[in-house]
Amino acid sequence: MPRQTCPTCHRPLNVCYCSALVHIPNRIKVLIIQHPLEEKHPFNTGRMAHLCLENSELVVAESLTEAELKKLLRPKSALLYPSLEWLPEVEQIAPGDSQSQPLEQLVVIDATWRKSKKMLHLHQALQQLPRVSFEGALSSNYQIRHSSIENSLSTIESIAAALQQLEPEHDFESLLQPFEKMIALQRGSF
Repeated sequence: MPRQTCPTCHRPLNVCYCSALVHIPNRIKVLIIQHPLEEKHPFNTGRMAHLCLENSELVVAESLTEAELKKLLRPKSALLYPSLEWLPEVEQIAPGDSQSQPLEQLVVIDATWRKSKKMLHLHQALQQLPRVSFEGALSSNYQIRHSSIENSLSTIESIAAALQQLEPEHDFESLLQPFEKMIALQRGSF
């Protein structure tokens, strides 16, 4: 008999983090494009972010048609992604600068690094978006899943950090509460 899972977070009931979910109003819409393999992953932080942010949308797809992407993207969108050498040169939006004020939408790819690169290769429109990225050493608390890229953050950590700088009038630190609970439950220390 299969284990019972929570209908909201899709985790087994004994490691459900829903009691730590928060509801945060955000001015900038967060569009999370999630790779299909990530949807069923037990440590899916893209879904977690979507459950907490009032102004967010979660789309599960590895590739989208131009028409589908056009329907999803707002006129003033930016991609939350590091500046990598193979990506085209585009406008960089430094969180906190005056250009970030009119930003309407933050597009986030929720996938492993390898899969996210493939998704970007498949979507020229995403490559051409202005980019929001972080500089300097980053520290992740994602102790239960490891990345192949140094200084990388989980999806929810990246979203929280970006929104905190883009919308300093709100407290996005609380977005990490279900993330911290998930880690504690997984490590058996909750």
